[in-house]
This record gives sequence, C-alpha cells and structure tokens, in this order.
Amino acid sequence: MSLVTTTEMFKKAYQGGYAIGAFNVNNMEIIQGITEAAMEEKAPLILQVSAGARKYAKHVYLMKLIEAAVEDTGLPIAVHLDHGDDFEICKSCIDGGFTSVMIDGSKHSFQDNIALTKKVVDYAHAKSVTVEGELGKLAGIEDDVNVSDADAQFTDPSEVEEFVEKTGVDSLAIAIGTSHGAYKFKPGQKPQLRFDILEDIQRRLPGFPIVLHGASSVVPEFVQKVNQYGGKMPDAVGIPEEMLRQAAGLAVCKINIDSDLRLAMTASVREHFAQNPGHFDPRQYLSPARAAIKAMVKRKLVNVLGCSGKA
Repeated sequence: MSLVTTTEMFKKAYQGGYAIGAFNVNNMEIIQGITEAAMEEKAPLILQVSAGARKYAKHVYLMKLIEAAVEDTGLPIAVHLDHGDDFEICKSCIDGGFTSVMIDGSKHSFQDNIALTKKVVDYAHAKSVTVEGELGKLAGIEDDVNVSDADAQFTDPSEVEEFVEKTGVDSLAIAIGTSHGAYKFKPGQKPQLRFDILEDIQRRLPGFPIVLHGASSVVPEFVQKVNQYGGKMPDAVGIPEEMLRQAAGLAVCKINIDSDLRLAMTASVREHFAQNPGHFDPRQYLSPARAAIKAMVKRKLVNVLGCSGKA
C-alpha cells in the first residue's frame, strides 16, 4: 500500500461517527510507537509534520521513515503538513510527497485568508493533494504557533459556507474551545467545548469534514510522573476525552494529538534515568519511550477517536 489522501478516510469517518487521529511526528521512535499501535488496532492514520519537525529532522528523513511505516504496517496512512503558514511551505511539502497540507490563514483577514487558501488549494488539487483550511484562532503555544488568550476567537459559523465555497478546501479546522500546548486551562477552570458552534457548522456544511486542533487531554498521570522525576510542570488541565469522543460522533473527522505524546515520552525518559542513572545507551531509554507512545496512541484510538478496526 502507498500513502493515501484524507478524502476517503474522512468520508468513512463522517458516515461512521468516528474520527481519524492526526499524530505529530518528529523522529523514528515516535513514528514506530504510533504506527505499531494503529497496526494492532487496525486503525487508519494521519502522521502530521509541523514546520518545526521539518527543521529538526529534515523533510527527506521524515518521509523515508513514514514510507517505511507504510511498508511495515500495510495501513492506510496520510502524511499531512500541520499549520503551514504560507504558500511556499505548502508547495514544498506537496512537491515533496505529502498527501495533505494545512494552510493556516487564520491570522489574516477573512478575505485574505480566502485568497491564500484558494492559492494553495489550486496548486494542491492539481497534484491530487488534499487541503485543510482554518477559521477562528486557537489560543496556546506549540512549535511555531503562538496565539494569546486575548487574540483567540471562536469560529463564526456564518462565515463557513462562503469560505468553503470560495476556497474549495477539503476540510476545515475550527475553534470551539480547544487550545494548543499542555497548558490549556488553569486548575479549577472547567474545560468546555462549544458544541453549539460545531452543530451550527454541521447544519451549514452537511457531510463536510471538520478538524479539531489542540485536542490533547494532558493526561494527569503523565504530568505527575514528569514532576515526580525532576520536572517542574504546573498542574495542567486538558480537554476531557469524553468531550472529544462526542465531537468525533458529530462532524469532526480529524483530531490532532501532539502534547499527550510529548508528555508520555518525556515521562518515560525521566523515569528511566531516575531508575537507571548509569545508562547511557539511547536504545535503553528510547525503547520504553517508544512503548509509552504506543500505549498513549492505543488509548486515543479506543477511548477518543473510535476508529479501531476501521482501516
């Protein structure tokens, strides 16, 4: 099997009331942990790469690792650019073998966002690549994305029909209360997703795939483990997994997960060195870190996404 686009994935997910996991990748162990979990659960998969990951690992290395994962697992896997912020990075990824790209024009005016997104769509569709656009702004910090609480804004449902019609995008990322990074809500603050906005958008765009960014749940036991072994993370509250599962039963066909993977891996590495201070072979600490990634992904596939057995 070769790499696939998200078109058929999202069609099946919408009809089946589940979502596809879009997991951020940076190195071999992360890719292996994700794909081993998906293979055991027989789940379709999106491996997504941020601009920061491309700088860190280089495009060619990541593509070869992802190609190896496809060969190893036989799963339908799409490779997606996460938060492309201009035409050039989208073009580079399209030309470099990505099957899906996101153009995030949310920092621009509505009309400029439309113009930029359409430019990417025209180029991508000519090469059979799918495109994700964004309306609304999520707060938070993750890689090159940095939006303050003051600048964040929910998606306006009244804009979605014009945006989709004029741009031709294949999916739409919206802002309904999720946020990037681990520090989503303060202790005591109740997480809340605006399901009224999601349902309004679903009515306006029947059958159209919606995307949630910033959807890690910041699993408390991993935060505690990081701190137990020398970390200094403040208490963090993420999006409850049951809320994400509810969203996946509606129009949300793609849910992005990154911070939970980082927490699982970091907690594992810290624990390993605390218990084995004399180890210096990377295989000794990266093997359990890979296993922690795998366990986290299986948890998401079963409890949040509902896509086990859908490959």
